[in-house]
Amino acid sequence: MAPGFASAQSSVGSAYGRVAPGAVVTLTDADTGVSRTATANASGDFSFAGLAPGSYRAKVSSGGVADFSVSAGNGSPINFVDAVSEVVIRASNTVNPIDVKSVESTTIFNSSRLDALPVGRNLSSVALLAPGTVSNGNPGAFGNLVSIGGSSVAENGYYINGFDVTNLFKFVSYADLPFDAVAQQQIKTGGYGAEYGRSLGGVVSVVTKRGTNKWKFGGSAEYTSSDLRSKPRNIRSIDPDDKADNYYTVYSSDNTFSNLDYSIYASGPIIKDKLFIFALLNAQDARSDTYGRTTSNHVTNTSPKGLVKLDYYLTPNHHFEYTGIYNKDTDHRSFYQNAAGAVYTGKHGTSTGNNDLTTGGDVNILKYNGQLTDSFSISAMFGRLKNLQGKLDPATDKRGTCVRAYDSQANRSATNYVGCYDENNITIPDLNFQQDTDVRKAYRLDAEWNLGDHKIRFGYDAEDFSSSHRGTTYTGGAYWRHYKVYEAAGRTVNGVLLPTGTFYARLWNNVTGSGIYKIKNTASYIEDSWQALPNLLVYGGLRSESFNNMNSQGVSFAKADKLIAPRLGLSWDVNGDGNTKVFANAGRYYIPISSNTNVRSSGIEYREETYYYTTGFDPATGLPTGKGAQIGPYNLNGSKSAPLPESVTSKGLTPMFQDEVIIGAQHRFDTGFTLGVRSVYRDVKNGMDDHCSRQPYVSWMVSKGVAQATAEALAGNIPSCQIINPGKDVVLSFDSNNDGVSELNTIAASYFRLPKYKRKYLSVEFFGDASGPNWSVNGSYTLSASRGNVEGYVNSTLGQDDAGATQDFDNALFEDGAEGYLPNDHRHVFKLFGNYSPTSEITLGGNLYVASGAPLSCQGFIPLDDPRVGYDRGTLSAYSGSSFYCLGADGKTRLTNRGSEGRTDWIYRLDANVAYKPKWAEGRVTFIAQVNNVFNLQGVEMLNQSSAKGSASSFQPNPNYLQPIRYQTPRSLRLIARYNF
Repeated sequence: MAPGFASAQSSVGSAYGRVAPGAVVTLTDADTGVSRTATANASGDFSFAGLAPGSYRAKVSSGGVADFSVSAGNGSPINFVDAVSEVVIRASNTVNPIDVKSVESTTIFNSSRLDALPVGRNLSSVALLAPGTVSNGNPGAFGNLVSIGGSSVAENGYYINGFDVTNLFKFVSYADLPFDAVAQQQIKTGGYGAEYGRSLGGVVSVVTKRGTNKWKFGGSAEYTSSDLRSKPRNIRSIDPDDKADNYYTVYSSDNTFSNLDYSIYASGPIIKDKLFIFALLNAQDARSDTYGRTTSNHVTNTSPKGLVKLDYYLTPNHHFEYTGIYNKDTDHRSFYQNAAGAVYTGKHGTSTGNNDLTTGGDVNILKYNGQLTDSFSISAMFGRLKNLQGKLDPATDKRGTCVRAYDSQANRSATNYVGCYDENNITIPDLNFQQDTDVRKAYRLDAEWNLGDHKIRFGYDAEDFSSSHRGTTYTGGAYWRHYKVYEAAGRTVNGVLLPTGTFYARLWNNVTGSGIYKIKNTASYIEDSWQALPNLLVYGGLRSESFNNMNSQGVSFAKADKLIAPRLGLSWDVNGDGNTKVFANAGRYYIPISSNTNVRSSGIEYREETYYYTTGFDPATGLPTGKGAQIGPYNLNGSKSAPLPESVTSKGLTPMFQDEVIIGAQHRFDTGFTLGVRSVYRDVKNGMDDHCSRQPYVSWMVSKGVAQATAEALAGNIPSCQIINPGKDVVLSFDSNNDGVSELNTIAASYFRLPKYKRKYLSVEFFGDASGPNWSVNGSYTLSASRGNVEGYVNSTLGQDDAGATQDFDNALFEDGAEGYLPNDHRHVFKLFGNYSPTSEITLGGNLYVASGAPLSCQGFIPLDDPRVGYDRGTLSAYSGSSFYCLGADGKTRLTNRGSEGRTDWIYRLDANVAYKPKWAEGRVTFIAQVNNVFNLQGVEMLNQSSAKGSASSFQPNPNYLQPIRYQTPRSLRLIARYNF
């Protein structure tokens, strides 16, 4: 039997079965009336591919009728009561369906299920319901993005109607859509076939709603506000230096917000049985007031969003569709400054300006599905996405000529505003360059050919991604921070001991250049789903990837061709009835290089740091007074000129890839209860990252006979950061002979002292569901461990979202002690959610999430007196205290290991709702009250892991070490009303 296989990010599904040889099966879409036929082969097998998700009716020429449903990315099995008379297709409402023709790990939610559950109205909140997903380790930096299977939050793929909408700039965002337009959401946590790649974590795939033969209209309104929320907890500093300033590390108790979100939709046939439309308009009235220590802001947002979906059937076998999404979002922002000496007032002070911040854009997708013969079909797609990263209007104001400045003389940790700049806009853009915008264009062509017991798929896809980047600098072109030595014994500043009473200032300038950076990724694949035995499916696939990242001149600086990713799998229908499945799969997965890496590594980016003697500062301008001699060396982190491609990327660079093995089983009991278990093993076999040190090159040149001073001078011409495969030899072009000529040089890995990129994940997942006439429940328990020396594409501890260019491998000293349990390692995770209807009018819902704590580390500054620092002292002195060199309360530094300081507390969260559907409204109206965090358990989500404060050249113990920096979001109430007719 040729399997009815569907792919990981597909927006369509399939159905398959066995009847009498030569029998004709007619399949009719219950929503659109479109019918298709298939003739059973000599073995009695038949299948339908390219089916839109929804309800169907199957009729067999020899007799028999069955009603069933199709889910995107899955096959609906057909079981026979009588091989010549009746087809019975069993539909299931399970979120983890038993699909014996698939080797994937899939969780599926349809819109009716999502509407009934107390879950956030966004894709990430829904993804968190799936087994193997956990909340990320730094919600303040990454919002509610999820970690899947031990990966970082920047290694997932996001799809809308089969089009990849992941933002390749940093991989930590995606094109959104109005949630009421979602018909079905899939979460693929592993095992997907060769047709797709470019992700190491998982895939979140959405299919939108579509028009039907019946006109439908409706709308919804949702309201939430701070008046319907418990008070959040402030976090006060316990640092004695901060007490005089009444300083909080987190202050949110006075913040207020309100949001009214409403949608209207229309759906129906433009031409019956031929042309259908679904259109939705979403509007909002969102307001927020946020109060800080000395500043505050007021933000409003009334941006509309919308979606249009068109489906046209030229014939039942030729389907064209268009999806258009508008998701531009504009925040109208007003900024305020407290009166002098007034802190944490919970009120707006004097207006200091306002601007509009616009993000988002639009998505357009064209698709074609064609059933050319009973055994051969093709599909084609073109998609375009445009996304503003953050357009400011006005981009700056007259205060953009004022320098950024703070008074830290009385308290070195304090940042007391001085001068005339806008504290809410500390950088100014290159106004002569276009807005920061990401554009993706993607094309793909796929074919499917049924040959007896083989289902062969093959295809090609290509995507062009460009990121325009406006250069920036600090407002006024400088950042001054003013200090005074108040220690009786003096203080060492930038390597120089200053006596007590000395006034001094630090000058920083951050500069990035402007440019357009492009990526071109391509892939081809072939795969075979072979029904080796009536109850055994064997899957094999091969994918070839190519990645090409270019600098702003269009020259490739990181290119990799013909990266081979094999996939293997099997699915055993133990009893041949679709009720018991044993499956296994293994595969290799690659992830592309982000365009942020193009900007940071092949563009101009640097920070200058200089210290000066002063006599004080001018409070009106923030500029130093009596500026004197320079203190210590000038420090430069970065490069003032764009590097040559061969000088920034190691020749033969291999992108990051991971091997995965999954083994599992599922069983459906006679009662309808299903239970499953699977074990997942993932191993990152190769990683890439930037390396931002030059001492290894100095040491290598000295070993070749170059004088120390000459080697240091030559190393100064090497780009400040280089893209490498950690733990492997580096091949870069630079002048190593002092003859003015750059040549390729191979530097052995031993000079860098970097370990290989390591991350391993092992889990066992138990999942199941059960339902009755008026109730349903789903649950899972995951036991897992994630260990290595790097989290992945981001660094949650630091909140660093520079995908593939975090500080982890900038210098070997950052890897000292780096191996251990990783930030997304939550050993135990329990999930339970479901609904119960005590009457025909009332439905109750619950959603329980319980997770054990994340590992804690002790971080501090790199010891600049370590002999390995060498030439890189100036560069490393600009880093924050983010190594595993821990500063004890006694002022002594010791090397610790990642995760060695215990774990955060367990997190418990219960969300609940009650839905009321009054009989008098004839099922058209629903009122819902949803309570998030029912018991208001404001547990600690994050602790301060910085053991030291100050700078690398002058630091002291941080009293706030291991103090809370984030609690759970407090209890809140959301009110929802829906009307459909």
